[in-house]
Formats: sequence, structure tokens, C-alpha cells
Amino acid sequence: MTLPDIITGIINDYYPAGAPARDVLLRHSEMVAKKALQSARRVPHLHPDLDFIEQAAKLHDIGIFYARAPEIGCFGDYPYVCHGYLGRQLLEDRGLFRHALVCERHVGVGLSLEEIQKYHLPLPHRDMVPVSLEEQIVCYADKFFSKKPGKDQSEWPVEMVIKSLEKFGPQKVARFKEWLALFGETGGE
Repeated sequence: MTLPDIITGIINDYYPAGAPARDVLLRHSEMVAKKALQSARRVPHLHPDLDFIEQAAKLHDIGIFYARAPEIGCFGDYPYVCHGYLGRQLLEDRGLFRHALVCERHVGVGLSLEEIQKYHLPLPHRDMVPVSLEEQIVCYADKFFSKKPGKDQSEWPVEMVIKSLEKFGPQKVARFKEWLALFGETGGE
């Protein structure tokens, strides 16, 4: 079985046909994958793994079904912030360790151990900040798209992304702006 077939199988296992969360996941992930690939192509000198980026973008939110987010068709038992690390566990159980790290590290622009402890987030106590180039690209691309109905059809302008991050502190905005300078439409070489 090929890796794309495995990815499709994982999605089908947890998001049955006709489930509202499936439509949300697929639509959002496709948009993120497209943006991530566009961003990666702006930095060919950094040698991003395009196949992996596309795969990881399609799986980065695989854990949303664990979350309580009825507005996107998810009726799980966990706060939404947990979907990343729960997605990591799911993918690690399937042997997709590198993809699993993208799941865990894409939330926000990443969460440090210090932040998890300071804000008493219901997460494992470890750094969850994008490390690899590919993790950073998927995380960056994800910030441009909402999963909420009515908002998930178009790419957010940069100003809107920045505004959405401001409530989490200047360091989050700064990290996004670093990525914007590198991966954005005027970034790269």
C-alpha cells in the first residue's frame, strides 16, 4: 500500500463519509496543503520535502474529532487545544512518526513547555514548537485558514492572521512574521 493510500485510509477510519467533520477536515487540509506547497516552493534553496509537506498538511488536523468543537462537527471529550497532541498519538500508533510531530507542533505557532505550564494548558509537559522546515511551513500555511463554517472558504489576509495571533502575545506575532518574511509571497530567495 502506498503512503497516499495509507493517509486516505486513516482519514476514512476516523471521518466516515457524510460526517460534517470529514468535510471540514478535507476542505481545510486541502487549502493548507496548497498554501504550504506554494510557500515551500519559494524556498527551494532550503530543500523542503514537498511530498512530505503535502502529506503532513493533509494529516495535521487528524485529531480534531477528539475535541469538543460542535461548530465544526466534532463531539469529542477534549478541549480543542488537545487535538494536536492527540493527532500525534494517533499517527504514531500508525507508524507515521514524522507526520505525527507536525500534528503536535502546528497548534497556534507552536507552544513551549513554559507556556503550557504558565497557562495550565491540558497538554503533556513538553515543547510543542515547530522545529523542522516542513513543520514550520505547514504551521505557517495553517494560520491562513479557518475551519469554522462560513469562514473556511477563503484565505485570510496577513493582517487578519496577525490580529488573530495578537491575543497570544507579541512573541507569537514575531514568530509568524519571521515565517512571513521567509515563506511569504515576497519572502524566500
